[in-house]
Amino acid sequence: MRRKARSDSRGEMLRGTLDLLVLKTLIPGPAHGHTIAHVIEKTSDEVLQVEHGSLYPALHRLEDRELIASFWGTSESNRKAKYYRITPQGREHLGQERNRWEALVQAVVRVLGPATE
Repeated sequence: MRRKARSDSRGEMLRGTLDLLVLKTLIPGPAHGHTIAHVIEKTSDEVLQVEHGSLYPALHRLEDRELIASFWGTSESNRKAKYYRITPQGREHLGQERNRWEALVQAVVRVLGPATE
């Protein structure tokens, strides 16, 4: 995953959270890699750009941990594509990691304090 603008640090804290974003993207149902990247980009208002060099290692890592499972299907363009779905373990992991992420964000907000300075 990379930031859209290199001089902008909005995406810096997101490093290492691609797994969490992929799991969240798969909650509605199975998707192939291109769709997963597109959903993350659109949902983030194009702030997050998902590169194939980051996405596919993340998908393999999640599959190795049995948080997602894959199967072959046919894409919208009538091509063979590998689809991914979240597993029950993946749903549980997503819930735990989301709670940790929210606690981290709240802690950072407390440390930063009001934006009046």
